[in-house]
Amino acid sequence: MARIPPLAVAAMLAVFGLGAADRTLLPVAAAAGIDDGHALDGQASYYAPQFSGRPMANGQRFDPASNTAAHRTLPFGTRVRLTNTANGRTAEVVIADRGPFSHRRIFDLSPRTADELGMRRAGVARVVAQPLGRQYEEVAEAR
Repeated sequence: MARIPPLAVAAMLAVFGLGAADRTLLPVAAAAGIDDGHALDGQASYYAPQFSGRPMANGQRFDPASNTAAHRTLPFGTRVRLTNTANGRTAEVVIADRGPFSHRRIFDLSPRTADELGMRRAGVARVVAQPLGRQYEEVAEAR
């Protein structure tokens, strides 16, 4: 019989609300393929101006002044704190799109977020990303 890693067990328990209250980030971290308490580390870029107004993977239109970001696996609505390792500046984003499609990058950011991180001129920056949890949109109940 195969042994299930403790992180996988904890993630499954947390998904069903059976984990400890202080481990609410575990399903988000597990979805990102990272261990509990560890951050993602890699290159981030930002969307070019021609993407303004185009639909994102979550169905909303891209707004360059928003705090949206793209990631390959994090669930839509996941809030992430990004830190530019070169200057220590931070920004919080919400995952709303899929990408980036360059294998060297882990996030595509809005131009606003690139400004907040001080990376707009360079175009790319090394970032450390810490998933913070989920941001849920209210959905009107059908009557």
